[in-house]
Amino acid sequence: MNGAGRLNVAVRDGVASDVAVSDLTGLDVVVRDVAGLDVSVRDAAALEVAVLGVGVLGPGLANWASAQALLRSGGWCSTPTVVPPPARLPATERRRAGVVVKASVVVADEACAAAGLDPAGLATVFTSSTGDPLNCHLLCEALATAERMVSPTRFTNSVHNAAAGYWHIAAASRQPSTSLAAFDASFGAGLLEAACQCLASGQPVLLVACDAPYPEPLHALRPLPDVFAVALVLAPAGVGPRASTCTDARTDARTDTLSDTRTDPCIDTPADKTSSTNISASGARLSLQCSAAATPTACADAGLEALRRSIPAAQALPLLQALACPPTAAPTPLVLGGLAGQSLALSVTLVQTQPVQAVQPLQPVQPVQPNPA
Repeated sequence: MNGAGRLNVAVRDGVASDVAVSDLTGLDVVVRDVAGLDVSVRDAAALEVAVLGVGVLGPGLANWASAQALLRSGGWCSTPTVVPPPARLPATERRRAGVVVKASVVVADEACAAAGLDPAGLATVFTSSTGDPLNCHLLCEALATAERMVSPTRFTNSVHNAAAGYWHIAAASRQPSTSLAAFDASFGAGLLEAACQCLASGQPVLLVACDAPYPEPLHALRPLPDVFAVALVLAPAGVGPRASTCTDARTDARTDTLSDTRTDPCIDTPADKTSSTNISASGARLSLQCSAAATPTACADAGLEALRRSIPAAQALPLLQALACPPTAAPTPLVLGGLAGQSLALSVTLVQTQPVQAVQPLQPVQPVQPNPA
């Protein structure tokens, strides 16, 4: 344990079974009585991770670049979420994909571009309280007919890891992926899962959370007002903001970081010989710790607070507001909602980082003039 503390997860009232995972960068996890459902967390060690990139899409928040000023100094107003076509998905896949898949891919690309990391090399955690609500509605309608015929596309999109599947195929990624749901605590559960995987593997992990409203009549039972999606690229705390690496450039054009082409941006071309160095602007460190139930941190803006309360993925808003602030000496404490009887205590520390460097064109070599003599 190296004095780092202990995280014990005990599951009781089931068939006796013990599984222990020890010494994962100071994390000791013990799971007992696996068939039960009573989960307790004791003496939880703090998990320390860095945030290398952020992506966001929601009501009045078109992307992270424009959202930072609104979250930092006010001026936010609620406008319907407009999900742009995700450039990473081929046209055929865009037609088949639902809004949750599209929004998830858009924010994932934005976060990866900000981190300067190749999406093909990132393990992922996708979390959603809803999955694809429209697809669920249409499946229910089909099953309510006499024919009970279900479209293959509807069936494909019905699985909870559909968004992860679209992403990994489009990114040509064979890295591990986890898809989870924890009702209103889905974002906090996803953040905790991504941080644990990040520290266990010692590698960056992409977290994507997205929720969307159901059509009626299910909307009356689960009234979410709009689409909200957020993505974070997490890395072990020792990995800070880094120079960007060359990636497959089928990223969202709205980030203006990589062009929507199939060419390698590291290869100089006659039309555009440029330097590819780009320093990530994110310099945040997160400390996460499971704790007993506590009141979640609220947004000071009444409109943002209503959004946080109404969409599970929007519970990320207090964290996003902290990430949007300028660096300060003191960490910002936050509380995210967790499963019944639990919460997730966060501490956000922002560090001064090297500003983003403009890409400078390489000067052409001047030909040598012949000596007149």
